Amino acid sequence: MSVEKLEEYRERIRTELDRVVDFWLKHSHDTQHGGFFTCIGREGKVYDELKYVWLQGRQVWMYCRLYRTMERFHRPEILQAAKAGGAFLRKFARVPSGDGGSSWKCAFCLTRDGKAVKVQRTIFSECFYILALNELSRVTGDTDMQAEAEQMMEQLVVWVRVDPSGLGRPPMPGDPPADAMAVPMMLLCLAQQLSEGRGREAERKYEELGAWCVQRILQHLQRGGTAVLESVSLDGAELPGCQGRLQNPGHALEAGWFLLQHAAARGDQQLQRTAVDKFMELPFQQGWDQQHGGLFYFLDVDGFCPTQLEWSMKLWWPHCEALVAFLMAYSRLKEPQLLDRFTQVYQYSFSHFSDAESGEWFGYLTQEGKVALDFKGGPFKGFFHVPRCLYMCERILDDLLEKKDR
Repeated sequence: MSVEKLEEYRERIRTELDRVVDFWLKHSHDTQHGGFFTCIGREGKVYDELKYVWLQGRQVWMYCRLYRTMERFHRPEILQAAKAGGAFLRKFARVPSGDGGSSWKCAFCLTRDGKAVKVQRTIFSECFYILALNELSRVTGDTDMQAEAEQMMEQLVVWVRVDPSGLGRPPMPGDPPADAMAVPMMLLCLAQQLSEGRGREAERKYEELGAWCVQRILQHLQRGGTAVLESVSLDGAELPGCQGRLQNPGHALEAGWFLLQHAAARGDQQLQRTAVDKFMELPFQQGWDQQHGGLFYFLDVDGFCPTQLEWSMKLWWPHCEALVAFLMAYSRLKEPQLLDRFTQVYQYSFSHFSDAESGEWFGYLTQEGKVALDFKGGPFKGFFHVPRCLYMCERILDDLLEKKDR
């Protein structure tokens, strides 16, 4: 592909990132109570004041990462918003875990002024709390914040690897323990976040955890390496029924670039090949809608209709993960077909999700590619997947074009 085409992609992605950042700077900040509104309509009007902790943490992380690593976003209003979001999280997000001990969890949802509404019996609110505090500590130099993030990380590892009782989810006799791919994926992401740029001591601290996460993710490659399944048993066997047959192409692609980053940092050529061939190319081939374009949200590995009502919809975040995955893979391997995959997803995403009139991206399309839900933010869509994708793609393209210049 020509340099001109790569430059065209970079310019469009850079412009889109600026528009997305401006949308959230303009519409999402709660200057009265702190934190961020995330239920935002097409043109920016807040339609619900509930605050979702996943999205609060993600927005703090995203603001800090942009502020810290991209010169044009090194702006005081972005830093101030990140600090306000971090303060809101630290003041309100934590609630007692309910295990009778001294540990705590993070709420899933808060009122506008910070009262807990709902707690999930999973680790994901805590994951994004850690991401937020760790990245915010990097731009503020707050060592207490960094220590709090690491302490919460230690609690997560206990819940996942030793004793899950603190999550408040009692085992049921008819529900065998399962390994959802999202759990080792998120722990691998956190291990990379907490050790990034912290020196050899931090790398050693999370090395064993990272290796464990990789091994658990690879267990999801099933049926002789022909399918990535969303859930497997704890010992890596396929589960019975719909749960065992479920595929999520977007999750597999996200796992692919997590694995690729891990492999590249360690010079692991075999893992790099597995990441690209099995966690990118395979789920893309299986998940791309040949009739209408776009990635299906869910699939059944045996071809049954998935029981998830939204299975055939086209959601924003799997396409974001595909863009990152294939561009990152191309930057590592320089195989033209990987750039072709990126181009295919790029053309679909920018022609279907991007809102040229009001800014940001729609999140939920029908199978045919029409807008089904026209809000820009909700309980699960916030300032994260779209800007993270655009940010990462812009940086990868910067690197590719710089090397071509040399």
